[in-house]
Amino acid sequence: MTRAALLVLADGRFPAGGHAHSGGAEPAVEAGRIRDADDLAAFCRGRLHTTGLTSAALAAAAAHGLEPLALDEAADARTPSPALRMVARKLGRQLMRAARATWPSPELAALAEARPRGAHQPVVLGLTARAAGLGPEDAAYCVAYETVSGPATAAVRLLSLNPFDATAVLARLAPELDRVAEQAAAAVHHGIDALPAASAPLLDITAEAHAAWPVRLFAS
Repeated sequence: MTRAALLVLADGRFPAGGHAHSGGAEPAVEAGRIRDADDLAAFCRGRLHTTGLTSAALAAAAAHGLEPLALDEAADARTPSPALRMVARKLGRQLMRAARATWPSPELAALAEARPRGAHQPVVLGLTARAAGLGPEDAAYCVAYETVSGPATAAVRLLSLNPFDATAVLARLAPELDRVAEQAAAAVHHGIDALPAASAPLLDITAEAHAAWPVRLFAS
């Protein structure tokens, strides 16, 4: 295993399409729930401990070797918003293309064949981590970081927020990110049905509204 593979996978420049998504930050900014760095920190913290934990556990489970198609169904059950399910599968399809070019594996090929329109992104990421020689906790870290870094990057563009302030938000969340990744990785030993299913109803509601906007800066 090379830990450098984790840096490649978690790099925002990895061509998986995440830069086009705000993780719910755009509708939160429009509604006035994110106005400054403190609001951003609260938003990211809430996202990390709900959808972040759920997605990190799915990725960790895939990296651990649990059945990808069953995990994809579990991801569907944990994503009540049709708009977010569509986004997750689109991002999964984009990640799959990048992953198979970077770390080709029979497991990635089998999932791509079974889900030609895309599997949920955390499941694909977990299999990608597995193909790269990374473990469940590595996959969980990658997803947990992505959960907060996406909204932070989007807030810089949406609010003209000082990039230093946005980066400081991520740094202050580091201990919580550690705990979420550890919790997600530990959950895989109890089977798919025991994986976290934490939800964030406001994110689901705003995702549906955002998907209907005629003009928007981010895809989600």
